[in-house]
Amino acid sequence: MILLSQMPNWFTEIFGTVSRETVQGWFTFNPKEPILFNSALFLGMFLIFYPLYILTTKARTFTLRNIYVLAFSLFFYYKSSGSYFALLVFTCIVDYNLGKLLYQETIQSYRKFYLILSVILNLSFLGYFKYTNFLIDNYNGIFDSNLAFHDIILPVGISFYTFQSMSYIIDIYRKEIEPTRNIIDYMFFVSFFPQLVAGPIVRASEFIPQIYSKLKLSREDVNKALFLIIGGLIKKAVISDYISINFVDRVFDSPNTYTAFENLMASYGYAIQIYCDFSGYSDMAIGLALLMGFKLSVNFRTPYKSASITEFWRRWHISLSTWLRDYLYISLGGNRKGKIRMYFNLFITMLLGGLWHGASWKFVIWGVLHGLALVVERFFKDYIKLPKNKVTWFISVILTFHFVVFCWIFFRAKDFKTAFEVIQNIGKLQFHFNEWLTIIQGYQNVFIVMAIGFAWHFLPERLIGFMKMSFDKMPIVIKALILALTFWVVYATSTSGPQPFIYFQF
Repeated sequence: MILLSQMPNWFTEIFGTVSRETVQGWFTFNPKEPILFNSALFLGMFLIFYPLYILTTKARTFTLRNIYVLAFSLFFYYKSSGSYFALLVFTCIVDYNLGKLLYQETIQSYRKFYLILSVILNLSFLGYFKYTNFLIDNYNGIFDSNLAFHDIILPVGISFYTFQSMSYIIDIYRKEIEPTRNIIDYMFFVSFFPQLVAGPIVRASEFIPQIYSKLKLSREDVNKALFLIIGGLIKKAVISDYISINFVDRVFDSPNTYTAFENLMASYGYAIQIYCDFSGYSDMAIGLALLMGFKLSVNFRTPYKSASITEFWRRWHISLSTWLRDYLYISLGGNRKGKIRMYFNLFITMLLGGLWHGASWKFVIWGVLHGLALVVERFFKDYIKLPKNKVTWFISVILTFHFVVFCWIFFRAKDFKTAFEVIQNIGKLQFHFNEWLTIIQGYQNVFIVMAIGFAWHFLPERLIGFMKMSFDKMPIVIKALILALTFWVVYATSTSGPQPFIYFQF
């Protein structure tokens, strides 16, 4: 076994001492250290996986490539959720066969039966793992009962791959797609590791045709992939984690021990934290997939530039909002059954969208607030025509942003008590120049990082395009150095080790 003394200092600092226990840890699940994109372990695994992946793409058929990626994806999920990878496999086996039966069936009643069966099975798995204790807690509270809670660990990413699997079945039912050729290809689609545990939610109609296409990896694709991965790493591991550990978590853990100004800044801080965390993960997922020749849809389009809540949901977590629109809102009737029904459908869609995020009433309230905002916007849109100019747009952006930040308070707080404490403290805000200046100086680095995060988000698209074009023109050696420097910065700023992504809990 390799000894510490035989390893370069930089290697041991990043990867740790290579001992028997270390190697064992590479191949076994550790619930305290699930594999993360921003971890040294994933970097090492991907550097081994990728060259072999390129070799598999040279084969005459796609079978070898698909089996290789599937095996790696299942191992990746095992490293994320342990034995729950068996649940993923079981879900794939059931839905693949139901999809096949559904496609071959000609009698409509039987087709509907297969669809309903798949939906019930998928939602039952999701409901058991995610909502059992939530329902028990509410039952005990309402009926003064004392039912025991179940010892349940939520499998990472179950909400994402459940929705993905359901969309496959629904699309077959609607006769929009054909089933995959075999179960390996279907499992490849569901378990594709870049997006498996935290999205984006991939549509079968967009992804499955790529499984049967020859790998086309252009220089432009590689440049875009590296640009996304570097940006995603910085967003997540430098901006989001730093703000979270050094400020936001502290204030939300005990809001009454902090001033009104600190509560306000923590709310702003969480807004940029969750954006950088989730959009950073999406950027890395899209970049990794692109390096493998697969194109995933954009999941975020600078959402805080939105001038309405309707526009916000066209820019935020696009894969989820479009899934809810196409498979829930439209299935409920959409806007085809009159305005009252349309308002109801909008509201219910967002309420269930809130519940999808977590088994807690605070997530329901978060969804309700967004649902009410969508209904109010749609109602007044028909009666009030605002002038279209820069002043109106600017005011609309400011109001929309602050409404979103207000809603984020319920999303972030551990319970309603904490959420209302934060809101009440912000309500006591008074301008005290010396006090604010002292706080700003005390959290100087945090506020600088927050400012960088917001500035990055609000950069004009032309400037982002110029940065991308400049990166494309750099020699490959310089790009490699920038990537290496990014990993070093991530390592240097990671005082508490790699932090889990916020959406892992969903």
